[in-house]
Amino acid sequence: MKSAVVFGGSGFLGSHVADALTDAGYDVTVYDILQSPYLKDEQKMVVGNVLDEKKVDEVVSGSDVIYNFSGISDIDEAALKPLESVKYNILGNTIILEACRKAEVKRFVYASSLYVYGKAGSFYRSTKQACESLIEDYNERFGLQYTILRYGSLYGPRSDNRNFIHKILLQAIREGKIVREGDGEEIREYVHVFDAALGSVEILSDDFSNQCVIVAGNQRMKVKEVLLMINEILDNKIKIDYTPAEKGGVHYAITPYCFTPKLAKRLISRTYVDLGQGILDCIHELHKSHCDYSSYDEFYNKIE
Repeated sequence: MKSAVVFGGSGFLGSHVADALTDAGYDVTVYDILQSPYLKDEQKMVVGNVLDEKKVDEVVSGSDVIYNFSGISDIDEAALKPLESVKYNILGNTIILEACRKAEVKRFVYASSLYVYGKAGSFYRSTKQACESLIEDYNERFGLQYTILRYGSLYGPRSDNRNFIHKILLQAIREGKIVREGDGEEIREYVHVFDAALGSVEILSDDFSNQCVIVAGNQRMKVKEVLLMINEILDNKIKIDYTPAEKGGVHYAITPYCFTPKLAKRLISRTYVDLGQGILDCIHELHKSHCDYSSYDEFYNKIE
């Protein structure tokens, strides 16, 4: 059986990729600074810091595939913590790369972002760009095979308030309103985490070796259209407020791209979770886990 280690596998996307790898027949080890609440019986858990070189070496040794979802993944948090972002995103990733080199790992998969194409994203963007360059250098110098995954706007189960869809759905359920910075004209390609996880395993084929791959949604929508969809799902009883955006608050309006000579393949799934259905499932999950109301009728009565 092939083995895989998922660094940052206790988190939102990493835990789903760990599950997709298990479903695909891999012997999966999750390595994270916190115990995963989503760990399956057949998965192993190692609690540790990516800056612990000895421990990283031990976990990577004998593995076929390594995924790295570790580090500071929230744009706003990274903007406030440049030193920590460099330490955990760049140094942490390099420690894992070095372990992969010594262990002669067959494929290193790195979770990057569409923000590497543009100027938005502050230290989050710059650390991702630095890591992509380091990965390419490890390939050129040591022959380490890699796949870089540039994720779009993710949503789905296991997310938290750092995730935009999760945040506004929870606000709608608790407060009966949604507050959005900007005018809602910003365009996004939301991708359900289930689809992203499946794609993150599909790229282990030889076709995606030493490639950069875009993993984004198939439904391109304005943010205000998503908010209107949520309001319709909640029986048009949600108030939507648009507020002036602070500098850097919206991140990008239409596209994160600016001119860059680096190209990436776009992964197109034959099937995908419909955005409306995915949001409805998120509402059910949040309503069940965060609210005390026994029915939607009670919820609606409260917000009226």
